[in-house]
Amino acid sequence: MELAHARSNAEIAARLHISEATVKVHVGRVLGKLDLRDRARAVVFGYENGLIRPGVGR
Repeated sequence: MELAHARSNAEIAARLHISEATVKVHVGRVLGKLDLRDRARAVVFGYENGLIRPGVGR
């Protein structure tokens, strides 16, 4: 969900009370497991698969 709101690693880390390095590792693992090249494609994947909806959870 945090990626869908175009938050940076630093912003996500602050919101979740974890380190920026931890966020970077998790984002990288998600991208790798889904075979996606970048964060933008992860957002598209989320919308296309019903994981996120426009305007929800802001």
